[in-house]
Amino acid sequence: MTTLRIIGIGMGPQHVTPEAAQALRGCDYVLAAQKTESPADDGLLAVRRQVADAYGVPLVAVPDPARDRGDHRHDPGAYPRAVADWHDARVEAYADVLAGRPGTVAMLVWGDPSLYDSGIRIAEALVARGALASYDVLPGISAPQLLAARHRLVLNDVGGAVHVTTGRRLREAVDAGLHNLVVMLNRRLELGGLDDWSVWWGGNLGAPGEELVAGRVGDVLPQIEVARERARARDGWVMDLYLLRRPS
Repeated sequence: MTTLRIIGIGMGPQHVTPEAAQALRGCDYVLAAQKTESPADDGLLAVRRQVADAYGVPLVAVPDPARDRGDHRHDPGAYPRAVADWHDARVEAYADVLAGRPGTVAMLVWGDPSLYDSGIRIAEALVARGALASYDVLPGISAPQLLAARHRLVLNDVGGAVHVTTGRRLREAVDAGLHNLVVMLNRRLELGGLDDWSVWWGGNLGAPGEELVAGRVGDVLPQIEVARERARARDGWVMDLYLLRRPS
């Protein structure tokens, strides 16, 4: 019977924990999504391959199904539906591979599997349809942890809270009065009207194109935009996040 190990890898080989390394060595292969037409053009797949190669595990790339990436801001239900359809298509694609390659399989997750990742939901669906016997989860270094370390930050105020959200829902959080926010999954930066807030931004943390910017939003937003494109040009992709804090 096929089992799956969902393994958090932070941002690559340098963040693989001893626990994750031991788990990888016991796997028969790594199952990974290929997000471009050619594997050679997929920088994120290349990093997963580096991790797999480091522990002597072959990697099986599965072309990632197309996803509806429309704006969806005017239809609150459209985004969850688009993601659910994408996940269903991924389950189908992975089930086909698992049926022909039983064993112990690894899925390498950016950061930590607990935060804005579909791996656990996909594993549950694969178990439900009988494509997997079981799965387990191994933690990794999350993007907010790395952001805090790079900027030498404590994410929360003394005795306070930090709210983790997405770029899509930033305005909703600000309108609700939340004032200390970690913002992830940014298709674009929309910080208009928040000029006096403080921001600590990081792009492609841990990758060769890593970029860091911090300061008053109104002063540094143009620098962040330039740094974002510089990271994209160097790595072929950009994943960024930031801590946003209202002035006291």
